[in-house]
Amino acid sequence: MSVPGDPAQPEPESCRGTMSTEEDVKWLQWVTHQFETIAGEDREIDLQRFKTALNVKESFFAERFFTLFDSDGSGTITLQELKEALTLLIHGDPMDKLKFLFQVYDVDGSGSIDPDELRTVLQSCLRESSISLPEEKLDQLTLALFESADKDCSGAITFEELRDELQRFPGVIESLTISAAHWLTAPTARPRPRPRPRRPRRLTSAYWRNHRSQLLCLAAYAGLHVLLFALAANAHRALGASVMVAKGCGQCLNFDCSFIAVLMLRRCLTWLRATWLAQVLPLDQNVQFHQLMGYVVVGLSLVHTVAHVVNFALQAQSDASPFRFWELMLTTRPGIGWVHGSASLTGVALLLLLLLMFFCSSSCVRRSGHFEVFYWTHLSYLPMWLLLILHGPNFWKWLLVPGILFFLEKAIGLVVSHMAALCIVEVNLLPSKVTHLVIKRPPLFHYRPGDYLYLNIPTIARYEWHPFTISSAPEQKDTIWLHIRSQGQWTNRLYESFKASDPEGCGPKRLSRTLRMRRNQRRAQVSEMSSENHQFCNIKCYIDGPYGTPTRRIFASEHAVLIGAGIGITPFASILQSIMHRHQKRMHVCPSCQHSWVDGVQDEDMKLHKVDFIWINRDQRSFEWFVSLLTKLEMAQAEETQEGCFLELHMYMTSALGKNDMKAIGLQMALDLLAKKEKKDSITGLQTRTQPGRPDWSKVFQKVAAERKGKVQVFFCGSPALAKVLKGHCDQFSFRFFQENF
Repeated sequence: MSVPGDPAQPEPESCRGTMSTEEDVKWLQWVTHQFETIAGEDREIDLQRFKTALNVKESFFAERFFTLFDSDGSGTITLQELKEALTLLIHGDPMDKLKFLFQVYDVDGSGSIDPDELRTVLQSCLRESSISLPEEKLDQLTLALFESADKDCSGAITFEELRDELQRFPGVIESLTISAAHWLTAPTARPRPRPRPRRPRRLTSAYWRNHRSQLLCLAAYAGLHVLLFALAANAHRALGASVMVAKGCGQCLNFDCSFIAVLMLRRCLTWLRATWLAQVLPLDQNVQFHQLMGYVVVGLSLVHTVAHVVNFALQAQSDASPFRFWELMLTTRPGIGWVHGSASLTGVALLLLLLLMFFCSSSCVRRSGHFEVFYWTHLSYLPMWLLLILHGPNFWKWLLVPGILFFLEKAIGLVVSHMAALCIVEVNLLPSKVTHLVIKRPPLFHYRPGDYLYLNIPTIARYEWHPFTISSAPEQKDTIWLHIRSQGQWTNRLYESFKASDPEGCGPKRLSRTLRMRRNQRRAQVSEMSSENHQFCNIKCYIDGPYGTPTRRIFASEHAVLIGAGIGITPFASILQSIMHRHQKRMHVCPSCQHSWVDGVQDEDMKLHKVDFIWINRDQRSFEWFVSLLTKLEMAQAEETQEGCFLELHMYMTSALGKNDMKAIGLQMALDLLAKKEKKDSITGLQTRTQPGRPDWSKVFQKVAAERKGKVQVFFCGSPALAKVLKGHCDQFSFRFFQENF
């Protein structure tokens, strides 16, 4: 079940503002059952029980709804009263819904809404949507909505005036509800809806275009395994079926156990991304192919082992064999193998090591705060390779080239990362437990937007290296930025260590260093938002990288759509800065009339005609750490006089209720009115209006397709659940889809 307000989860059908007729019937049946559970023997609900059952954060709405549902004024709600009210809200005509909304806002029942009543309602709306604004801003919102609705300047809003104001928002009244699909707290015994049967994915032309390289590689991989198995089995056909199966699997394992390391050669993969092979090979899916190959290795190893066990059992039963079963399995007496008959013993050891590595690599281990278990058990590939050389007479031939490449990359990385220690010169503790590190940039550290590096801070953990996306642009010469979200043991220790440290005690000559860093910040292309938790320090660290990602393709796109969910925005921080830097380099300004235009000549650095940036966040504070950069990007665009925006921002806040919810419609209308008046959003301060809820992806992609700015490529960084949704829409619209893996 998805968490409400989680930007990483696609919105389920049952939690949208409107429901189908079938869903209405089922939901009303569940409401009846829930009412009977809450009401007890008296079969009535009082205000306290109603507040407990009503899933709203602000009791104002619970009290107003209760008062309106209690049609006879008895102080309790019967099942009949509840069903009548809900049926009206779900199936009633727009005027019925509007009258109910007016009654909610008309707190004193006078037949009109005065400014103080409207302020009380908007204040409750803010709390319901998890939005925090200063009192002055709340007053401005109240006056903006009130002055817009009070057409006759009578000092009160009548029903007709509210109706006229709402009609300025087409379709809102018709879909108006009180989030009927999830406003009651579900009981623990509530049966979960049956999942829809998963339809098999069809091999459409769009799917083939988006996954062609992966499908071809999978076909080649499967074909190679069939060939290797057939050749090895045929060579041993005289020894029986069990030996044929064992030898066939063994030959496939020779390839898999050597090539599996090639998929994790990050430096080689980064180099390949800069060549034409990046258009042919699925380099972005190297981790997924590595995992797939790991599953294949486990499966083939089990079949290989079972086949040998069957063969040993048959040999032990034969009168011609002088060895018993356990001697064949666990001793060197039979002389099986090319190194002192150690094939059986090394095979048992290999299977145990492989199963240990397999279970410790599961997601429940890696993502449950036990990354060290995964890391250290994964290092058992070294003894595994040694045992494989002793186990199979031909394995060393398969390992020769991949092994040399692997150890060369490891050696180069070790030398480069420890050549000289770097310094973390500045730390900002930002909202949502984000740690912003500013690291002094090495002289020969060249990277591209969206690249990542591995970071080691000995004071946090001496032997742990963790990957993080570089959030500063390559054009920023003096420092490297990292924005790190506290989500695991290491990242939490990092955040807490700086939170507990003394800003005044970060080393000698603090004032001199502070002055130097401030001057460096003035020279930097983009400066970060000021923070109360701001420290200048001198902490030793090591970095290994940079390494390339799928986002390198952005600059070769014509129309790029960048989608980030939560901290998934980090790769795009660097990219957006670099995009605007390159775009401004192509800009020309007439000295006479100040008209600006973009060079029509395409260059190798950037072919972009349009960039759409979509950021989905759970709450208001999650926007704060990145707003300063977005503000600068908007200001840079405001100076351009050409038609149409090169960079278009789209912000979504999932905890905020939309215009079709009675608990938020007044607030959203007020936010729209004030944004038009002040030309900036009240939530983020950007010119771009923050939209409530989650994006309607069909409408988003339809708008992108209608713009016709060139071939569209979608780049996403966020949860796998949302990635599946976006990938399906991209297939539908024939957009290329690329995903950044955490």
